[in-house]
Amino acid sequence: MSDTLALSAATWGILMALAPVLQIRRMLATRSSADFSLGYFGVLLIGFGLWIAYGVSLGNLALIVPNSVALTIGIATFGIGLRFRGARAD
Repeated sequence: MSDTLALSAATWGILMALAPVLQIRRMLATRSSADFSLGYFGVLLIGFGLWIAYGVSLGNLALIVPNSVALTIGIATFGIGLRFRGARAD
């Protein structure tokens, strides 16, 4: 049962980690990050890093994999947000 729950949680975690792609798409379409909070994503990135470290310490792939995906997508989102910082939405 716990293996099934771990797999389900990890799978959903990966889907959650991919959700910021919607924000990336919006920033690229509008060429603006005016409605994007860099502070919020900065806090999330630190959290993803901590969860990865915790997962590594436990040897738990259900924590490592989704948080690694989230960290990767989060870094991309943060970078695009920085790139369009100060740009105006049309």
